[in-house]
Amino acid sequence: MGKFARVALKTKNLDYNGRLCMVSAGAGNKKAFGLDRGSNNYSDLEYAEVIIVAGANVSETFPTLTHWIWKARDRGAKLIVIDPRMIPLARTADLHLDVRPGTDSALYGAMLKYLVDHDMLDHDFIANHTSGFQQTIDSVKDYTLEWAEQVTGIKKEKIQQAAELWGRAKTSFLLHARGIEHHSKGVDNVLGCINLVLATGRIGKPYCGYATITGQGNGQGGREHGHKCDQLPGNRDIENPEHRKYISEVWGINEKDMPGKGLSAYEIIEAIHRGEIKGLLSICFNPLVSLPNSNYVREALEKLEFYVCIDFFLNETARHADIVLAGSLQEEEEGTTTSAEGRVIRIRQAVTPPGDARTDTSIILELAKRLGVEDKFTYDSSEAVFNELRVASKGGTADYYGITYQRIEDEMGVFWPCPEIGHPGTPRLWEDKKFKTSDERAHFNPAPYKVPGEVPDADYPIILTTGRVVSQYLSGTQTRRIGKLVDQYPEPLLEIHPNLAQQYGIKQRELIKVTTRRGEGIFPANIVETIREDTVFIPYHWSGKKSANQLTPGTLDPISKIPEFKVCACHLEPLREIAPPSSESMAYASV
Repeated sequence: MGKFARVALKTKNLDYNGRLCMVSAGAGNKKAFGLDRGSNNYSDLEYAEVIIVAGANVSETFPTLTHWIWKARDRGAKLIVIDPRMIPLARTADLHLDVRPGTDSALYGAMLKYLVDHDMLDHDFIANHTSGFQQTIDSVKDYTLEWAEQVTGIKKEKIQQAAELWGRAKTSFLLHARGIEHHSKGVDNVLGCINLVLATGRIGKPYCGYATITGQGNGQGGREHGHKCDQLPGNRDIENPEHRKYISEVWGINEKDMPGKGLSAYEIIEAIHRGEIKGLLSICFNPLVSLPNSNYVREALEKLEFYVCIDFFLNETARHADIVLAGSLQEEEEGTTTSAEGRVIRIRQAVTPPGDARTDTSIILELAKRLGVEDKFTYDSSEAVFNELRVASKGGTADYYGITYQRIEDEMGVFWPCPEIGHPGTPRLWEDKKFKTSDERAHFNPAPYKVPGEVPDADYPIILTTGRVVSQYLSGTQTRRIGKLVDQYPEPLLEIHPNLAQQYGIKQRELIKVTTRRGEGIFPANIVETIREDTVFIPYHWSGKKSANQLTPGTLDPISKIPEFKVCACHLEPLREIAPPSSESMAYASV
């Protein structure tokens, strides 16, 4: 797709699924390590003494990861869960830090200051293998436990306990996901986590690690393959002349014809509003559900002169398309994905696309042919595409060159970087303590606390945060068509604490109008004790009048360009009407 956009369509404006998923993590990893990948395979988790899971509801959004956490718990590992909700994983944690949404970096900064003040540092690692430590600790010198309690809403004793558990451990693992990344300062939140790992020197050795959790299939691989507005295959920089020259040679084009850095996903919507972009092609993308400020997104779709949608179901966004091309599910095509660990995995075709539907690859190749660049897309199989990717990634930080289909089969997946055929792959990074930065050191980065794009006020006094539930997936294009999953969670509910519900006189399943500066929606109340008293939660898998993203802001992180889904200010108005039973609400139907 990255090659097709730049060579066939000759556009710089393309983006990939990770823009709403992992880009804050990727940017933070690059700043700290010079490489964008979780540092360890998950088997290292089993022997960690302390595990921090920050902003990651793994039981519902990455269930397979809980296997490794439970194995560590069986060995006596201490578990710290950081989340404004008492997610399932937090119910059995040793410590649950119910952070106020948007204040994560204040928490990590206060923990770092505590480590410094009580000398829970790996001085040898810091001195010999890192840079930027002094500037970083200077940035948190005023972050007392009392201050952190006031900002985060977490009792100072709990923050102290978390810092001591982390600081005194011999082995540890820190994991995070969208809860700390979907912010206008998501990169700062990531860097705050990395600073805790570097300060204690527990990285690059057995059972000590740090990893980011993907939110969707191939969320890791997409940017490694060059399907991102500022990257080329191998995690190369599209504005780096040497990188551009190498990829141009692999693709058989002149470097001067290679477009430069383009716009990210939400910026594309803004450019449509400005009249700068007139046409759009999307593939497996449902922005009317998944992008923030969905009314603004709908207006953009209506302004387009021409819109082509490639997807396997007619999702809500596809209803605005001029042409819909029936594509394929993952199970209907050969290929690879790259896991959250950096393991390249084979995907085998289980069934063929039904009727007149075609594999996504065949659609793209046919479009390239009709656009007059057939000679640049002469693949006779998915393996041929992968083999070109191997060459294109060679020498980059995400080097696939030594990985082949046969090796993936024989070895049950291969971890990149794998620069040569005989190379074993790299399940655990940084064992040689040489990082992919200019000075080969890991970089501490100051991550001072900043307020979110919106804070509660008299008009909008409550914090709204969004996320997922176990029985629905992303924009619901697939899961809202599966009866048993719809029966399990048929409509979005407004989670609200009993004390806040009592303040408003709200009853269970009472319809609540939620209003923000973008719009309003009506949701049945679900009164639960597993959420902060100043916060409400709505899952985002639904469309139309049931869309949580009618409410969320288009505020972007200045570095990663990820939207701030996790915190906005809202107003609640009980409608004094009890919602009908969910079986009668037909919430799964398109609105």
